[in-house]
Amino acid sequence: MPRRWQPTPLIRLSAALHATAAAGLLLRPEAWPWAAGALVANHGLLTAAGLWPRSRLLGPNWTHLPADAAARGEIALTIDDGPDPEVTPRVLDLLDRHGVQATFFVIGRLVRQHPALSREIIARGHTVENHSEHHLKTFSLHGPRWLAHEVRAAQDTIAEVCGATPRFFRAPAGLRTPFLEPVLARLDLQLAAWSRRAYDTRNGNAQAVGDRLLRGLAGGDILLLHDGNAARTPRGTAVILETLPRLLAHCADAGLKPVTLQSAIR
Repeated sequence: MPRRWQPTPLIRLSAALHATAAAGLLLRPEAWPWAAGALVANHGLLTAAGLWPRSRLLGPNWTHLPADAAARGEIALTIDDGPDPEVTPRVLDLLDRHGVQATFFVIGRLVRQHPALSREIIARGHTVENHSEHHLKTFSLHGPRWLAHEVRAAQDTIAEVCGATPRFFRAPAGLRTPFLEPVLARLDLQLAAWSRRAYDTRNGNAQAVGDRLLRGLAGGDILLLHDGNAARTPRGTAVILETLPRLLAHCADAGLKPVTLQSAIR
């Protein structure tokens, strides 16, 4: 069921500013430089909010698990950009070995290319969530109609192939526009970012990636890793495969329990 879209204070302010500028120009056309300057500054602020993946200025955004999940010592491993036929099966094996569940933010077109692997993710106790249909670098540059089609297409793909309806959405690279939250509200999707990332699509140093993720790790953290588009170590291995064993061993020693995002809201 769709949920009600509630504009944030920044969105309300922006709408009011645009209306005031339009009305003001009708009464005093000579004031157009001031109106234009105010609108440019406003659009700059909206753009900056969209470029900040953890921002809540454009709408609700999970950057940590709920407080009760954090109190239970739960964390969330979120794994993006798959499924990848080379890396994802090995990630699943590692998770099985440690008896933990993760959240996979999958790309719709890759789900169609690898349907059996996509279903295996769920069969092994994990969840699949919406990471858009095509994962385009220009995702945040499109308007509301395109965004609605792109997000809906992935939602339909995942439901059809996997038999599971995503409840969370993560924008490609975390970048978005003010038009995204109304789309997510209509699809009853919750935007999810992260509290900790290690840029493992660019950094092939597993030690450095692990250090960044583990430093100060605590209950409630949402970690971002990648099975698709993963950087390679000097040995040619996807960096997630060398990072996960250390990360999961640390969680066991520290009494932290990796859970899926969906389980954190039940």
